[in-house]
Amino acid sequence: MTPHPKVLIVDDNDLMRTLLRGVLRGENYDIIGDARNGALSLELIAKSKPDIVFMDVAMPQMDGLEALQRIKELYPEIVVIMITGNPSKENVEESIRNGANGFIIKPFNTARVLDTLNRAWQNRKR
Repeated sequence: MTPHPKVLIVDDNDLMRTLLRGVLRGENYDIIGDARNGALSLELIAKSKPDIVFMDVAMPQMDGLEALQRIKELYPEIVVIMITGNPSKENVEESIRNGANGFIIKPFNTARVLDTLNRAWQNRKR
């Protein structure tokens, strides 16, 4: 049996991290940790090598767009799904340009998260 994909959740909002954990609980994904900002996420990624990262766009210290760029430079195989409460055209376009594999808009629902996640995971570059 293949192991479940490992997921890292990156959001400065405790409630959002908890909600995403709840959505993924019972699904075929292992949550290996979470981080409050992009800088911390890069440290965790280096240690734990997740398969999938949920990345909030707006965070202190290092925002999600900058972290996305770094992740894709260092680990192009990692699937990154951006999350935002402000789906501006600029945010979406920059995320796609920087290699995001999916985009979720807050407030999100379970079906949307799982659909985006499953699609991104199926379409990843192997």
